[in-house]
Amino acid sequence: MIVASVRAMALSIGMVTVDCADPAALSTFWSAALDTTVAQNYDDAFIMLAPPPRGGPLLAFQLVPEPRSGKNRLHLDLGAPVGGRQAEVERLVRLGATELGERGDPSVFAWTTLTDPEGNEFCIGEHEGVSSPAAP
Repeated sequence: MIVASVRAMALSIGMVTVDCADPAALSTFWSAALDTTVAQNYDDAFIMLAPPPRGGPLLAFQLVPEPRSGKNRLHLDLGAPVGGRQAEVERLVRLGATELGERGDPSVFAWTTLTDPEGNEFCIGEHEGVSSPAAP
């Protein structure tokens, strides 16, 4: 008889780090987008945001010398309250995002794809149970 060893999960996602040309500019955009603040700034070369009040992973922005090339392989999926996606898209565009378009099937699940000021793609969908930005 072979008995499989069961190991308790030891890992969790602690932070998502974005390589970028201007950590200060991206941290300004994302802190406003997620209603958080800068927690640590290491000479504008590595900047960590405080935990977002509505949850999610920590974000950090790291200065790299090479320019971004091609489509990013990892992107953030943000959740807006049902009926609130378009208002969030408009708010993020005012902060400096660029809207790329709506995707999916609105009768099932739809989302909007945007880019941050450095061209990193992210999406916004609507989810039941997501609290309103005005909610406590």
